[in-house]
Amino acid sequence: MAKSPIPDPLERRHLIERELAPEQCTKIAEAYLTEGRVWDAIAFLGKAGANDRLAALREESIVAGDTFLVRELTRALRDELSAARWRETADAAEAAGKERFAAQAKRLCERAEGRS
Repeated sequence: MAKSPIPDPLERRHLIERELAPEQCTKIAEAYLTEGRVWDAIAFLGKAGANDRLAALREESIVAGDTFLVRELTRALRDELSAARWRETADAAEAAGKERFAAQAKRLCERAEGRS
């Protein structure tokens, strides 16, 4: 049986704490993404400095209305999302029937507009 390219949880923690080449971090992140495990991939993409890939994932998350993933990816990118982008996220969440995500995105939109 072939070894999975995805590390087990203990190995993952050790890899996050260790110095790794950006290429190795990207390879691990892509293995997670292949399995649909975006949350696990974020730390490795951040270690790799793969901001373009993080930004692309954030765009996908905005379109999907996944407020919590958008927020985590924004943290990983170390930037802020505009009120308009939070509004887009809220609209997408509402369209997908994700009421909690929509409510959170609306609060973040208001915060970005300076209303809270």
